[in-house]
Amino acid sequence: MNAEVFEGGALDYVLVTPDGFKADGSWPLVVLLHGFGAHMYDLANLAPAIDPEGYVYAFPNAPYSLIGMGGFSWSANRPNVREPEGPERSVEERLEALTAELMERTGVKAGSIVLGGFSQGAGLSLTHGLPRPETFAGLIVLSGFFRDADAVLPRLPPQRTQPIFLVHGRQDPVVPIDQGRATRDFLESAGYKPEYHEYDMTHAVTPDVVRDLVPWLHRVLAPKR
Repeated sequence: MNAEVFEGGALDYVLVTPDGFKADGSWPLVVLLHGFGAHMYDLANLAPAIDPEGYVYAFPNAPYSLIGMGGFSWSANRPNVREPEGPERSVEERLEALTAELMERTGVKAGSIVLGGFSQGAGLSLTHGLPRPETFAGLIVLSGFFRDADAVLPRLPPQRTQPIFLVHGRQDPVVPIDQGRATRDFLESAGYKPEYHEYDMTHAVTPDVVRDLVPWLHRVLAPKR
C-alpha cells in the first residue's frame, strides 16, 4: 500500500491506496475520522488490517488544533482551541468539500463511500453521514455516541435503510457503555437496524473489532477484486 499526505484543502488528510491503484473509480472509498486529541495518522494503520487491496482509504485531520495539548478536535466548543487558517467554514462544510475533493482525486462516485470514525469522529460520522445516504453507503461508529441526536432527527431521510456498524467497549472509561447503548437505541427507534457489537475492551479499536468489521464492510460496499 502507499500513503500520501494532501494539505491546503478543506481538510488535510492521508490518502492510502492499494498497490496498482488508478484513479478510475473502480476502488470504493473508506473515510475514517480520528478521535478528540488525535490526528490524521492515528487510524491509518487500520487500512492494511481491514483490506489492503480492495479499498482506498482517507484519514482526514480535524480542523481545530488543541493549544498546549497537541492533537486536534472536530469541535470548536472547547477551551484552548485554535481556529484554522483561511476562510471560516463549519466542519460540515469542510467534510462536504473534502468528499468532493476525494471523489475527484480517486474517481469514486457517490454511493461507493463508507464514512466512519472513532470516538468524537464516530459521533461526527453519524451526524454528517445519516442525512446523506445517497453519498455514504454505510457508516462505521467505533466507540462513539450522539451528542445532538435530537438535532439530527429532523434531518433524517424518509428511508432509514443505511447500514450502520456500531461497536463499544464494556470497560470504556471515556465514553461509557451506556452511551453506546443509548446510540443503538436511538437508531433503532428511528427505524435503523444497526449491527451492534460489545466487547470486553476499553476505549480502543481491537483486532476483534476489525475481525467483525471486515465482513460487514464487504457486504455493504464490495471491495475491488
